[in-house]
Amino acid sequence: MRFIISGAAGFIGSHFCDRLIAEGHSVLALDNFITGATRNLEHLKGNPAFVFREWDICRPLEVEGPVDGVLNLASLASPKDYLEHPIETLEVGSVGTRNMLEIARQHHARFLLTSTSECYGDPLVHPQVETYWGNVNPVGPRSCYDESKRYAEAITMAYHRVHKLRTNIARIFNTYGPRMQLNDGRVVPAFIDQSLRGEPMTVFGDGSQTRSFCYVDDLVDGLFRLAFSDERYPVNLGNPLEMTILEFAERIRRITGTTVPIKFEPLPEDDPKQRQPQIDKAKRILGWQPKVELEAGLRATIEYFQKLDTPVAAR
Repeated sequence: MRFIISGAAGFIGSHFCDRLIAEGHSVLALDNFITGATRNLEHLKGNPAFVFREWDICRPLEVEGPVDGVLNLASLASPKDYLEHPIETLEVGSVGTRNMLEIARQHHARFLLTSTSECYGDPLVHPQVETYWGNVNPVGPRSCYDESKRYAEAITMAYHRVHKLRTNIARIFNTYGPRMQLNDGRVVPAFIDQSLRGEPMTVFGDGSQTRSFCYVDDLVDGLFRLAFSDERYPVNLGNPLEMTILEFAERIRRITGTTVPIKFEPLPEDDPKQRQPQIDKAKRILGWQPKVELEAGLRATIEYFQKLDTPVAAR
């Protein structure tokens, strides 16, 4: 089958390209490099199953030949990026999503949207289940990301209902692994970077807020299964193992063998206090659940950062 992937040079997108090609499919990869990195796709150059086109999906795109699936992963997903580019974040979730939906409609192809646990906002229901409508501030600083994804889900369902498009929606929870951006502001690369540099680890608030971390290989396996399923409503994909940010900081310090202190900073506005996916639906429909243990995934991620051309400690 032939797939189009937007956001292909991103952290998750590049791993998804690898999985599809490993399964015998071909990929037309799209990215405008606002947050993606060329190094994430270097290993696919010359592969006959892989074609890359630099493209902003907020511009309409004509695609020749058959298209069996459209996988929309394009988004500015880290707080650092979407707070710096709020308008672009809203546009890629709205205009960009519609353009990708149009490609799927024109080619009678499947469509997968990667949405986010941020649709639940600062949740009042814990753990978060797909039927929960969320507690989102529509005018706060994070709203550019939260509402772009909520709109993307709404227009995806509208295309399903009006045009009978075969659609899937994944609500992705915190994911980590090789090919993350070191300086994107998310907790995993931030803690690893600070720990390896010997600098204090920055914890926002008192560190009692919780997150659940899923390794990228597990996440991509869930996306792959969902893309071939008949489930049209959102499905949570994430690791239900919940821990506080302070507990997570201690885990990073232990694995890296450092004793750097922890520095506390004010909690950002609308930062979720709890985050834990309820994944019974994914287990039932997809036969999916995470397999990679946190320590093994973190060691692989740390090793990746240490092997970058510019060593972490020198950045």
